[in-house]
Amino acid sequence: MKRNLALLLSAALLGVSLTACSSSNDSSNNNVKASSSPDSDSSASPALSGDDLAFSKFPKPVDVHIGMVVDPTDKTLPEGDSVSNNQYTRYLKDNYNINVIVDWTAATGNDFKQKVSLTIASGKLPDGMVVDDRSFMTKAASSGLLYDIGDLFDQYASKQVKDIMASTEGRALENASYKGKMVSLPNITVDTDGVHVMWIRKDWLDKLSLPVPKTIADLEKTAKAFMDNKLGGDKTIGIAGPSKNTFPYSTFLVSSNNMAGFDPIFGANDAYPGYWLDNGDGTVSYGTTSENTKKTLAVLADWYKKGLIDPEVGTRDNTGDPINANQTGIFFGPWWNGGYGNGDSFKNDPTANWQAYPVYSDDGKWNTHMKTTGSTYTIISKNAKPDVVKAIMIMNNALVRDEATFDLSVAVGWYPLRNVMAAANETEYEYTELMKVLRGEAEPEDYNVPNSLYKLMYADAKKVRDVVKPPYDELGVSNFSTANFGDFQRLYSLLIGDRPFASTPIDKKVYSVTYNQTPTMETKWANLKKMEDETVLKIILGQQPIDSFDKFVKDWKSQGGDEITAEVAELLKK
Repeated sequence: MKRNLALLLSAALLGVSLTACSSSNDSSNNNVKASSSPDSDSSASPALSGDDLAFSKFPKPVDVHIGMVVDPTDKTLPEGDSVSNNQYTRYLKDNYNINVIVDWTAATGNDFKQKVSLTIASGKLPDGMVVDDRSFMTKAASSGLLYDIGDLFDQYASKQVKDIMASTEGRALENASYKGKMVSLPNITVDTDGVHVMWIRKDWLDKLSLPVPKTIADLEKTAKAFMDNKLGGDKTIGIAGPSKNTFPYSTFLVSSNNMAGFDPIFGANDAYPGYWLDNGDGTVSYGTTSENTKKTLAVLADWYKKGLIDPEVGTRDNTGDPINANQTGIFFGPWWNGGYGNGDSFKNDPTANWQAYPVYSDDGKWNTHMKTTGSTYTIISKNAKPDVVKAIMIMNNALVRDEATFDLSVAVGWYPLRNVMAAANETEYEYTELMKVLRGEAEPEDYNVPNSLYKLMYADAKKVRDVVKPPYDELGVSNFSTANFGDFQRLYSLLIGDRPFASTPIDKKVYSVTYNQTPTMETKWANLKKMEDETVLKIILGQQPIDSFDKFVKDWKSQGGDEITAEVAELLKK
């Protein structure tokens, strides 16, 4: 496997663009070579290679059947448009002759997970779909359902995509592969997607003349003050919590983008539930079973009992509802959750001054878990025709290159098979450089670098002075124009949400020993995870006493946890 991965990565690093020979339409051949241009006769036209091939247009329409996740709360699709006919599907049709056919949709969260699980179990995959857990990809691969895309990736992936892949030093390619074969397009996201911060209504703090809370104790006092003064009306919620579709904390399998989880509270207690921890002595442990996790669950249970946490935690349909209704004063999440993630909050109250800060331990340390390279994967059916596979590659190339040119007032989530690829340090790079532009230390044209690794930098630099007004020393909502709401959301997320990560040193970064499943996990993890999820939620809700945690740990170990821990320890040795 290592040899195959090394060969693939070498091609990516060198920016290899292979001149292809004619293709076959035999859908059973997974190693078919690419044609000179998609679906064309190589004798009739010059051979294409590199980005000419990566962005080539099919001479006749190619139908791509997909399954698609849909955010049921998103209202940005214009009247008359649909999941199959919108600005993004028309863009693909007009520019590449790719005709997207949406076979089915499912709502974000558990509905989508269940649909994906059933689809894989049936063995009848659409041509492509984006799965949000690597275990879905490995299950489909182990069942022989996926296309070996390695050769076509080398030929059809753009240089920009290959550069982003190479920026992970092989990790993204390894994650996208199964038993030495590249069977998916990996999601590559910015490091900040896994660093969760506190989002708080600074305007509420100012009304009460309160400082920004720093520690767990400070947070409790602040949430109580918000509640006592009913700053969100009669339904004021001090601290938002996860919905029935989200989680109390990120895990090694889903290590980022956990909106309204309690990740920073666990980090402040030096607890990292859901992660496999290197104990420093050659052994590993599962973070959920630690005493610090138990200590944090006791804090959360106490907050819930006092009414400081959303009373519908774990059962609410959408965790963003009370945030967008401006009933909530505090929630936790990554950089984009304030701006992109809570747009209706600003529409409902233009003075909603959401600000992002770390949560510190009692001794003033900022501790945080870190994500893997990405957590979603574009998988392609082994029964897809070669031209369809090429089309999916081109769709991905176009998204990476052209996202900055899209009208983002229509959520980019409507882009078919959207699977984000970005350099790991993109957000902190953009924060630093955009602040230079605002202060007159750089000009937008300085970033006019075609197909840059930082793919949105130039577009953002051209917009930032129109969206953000001085003074720049302490940016708040009053500094931002919402005239183009899509631009507002992105720049607010970058300049407010990413500010902590870009400007404040993290004292302790914790990585999981593995972000993938071990062999025993494939048969036992589902039951162990169900036990964990039920125990954690019941303790927070007061349905089980905190002492039930000890029984959970004992049962977890005896029902496969110890066996899996030994497997992870072997990974650490390697």
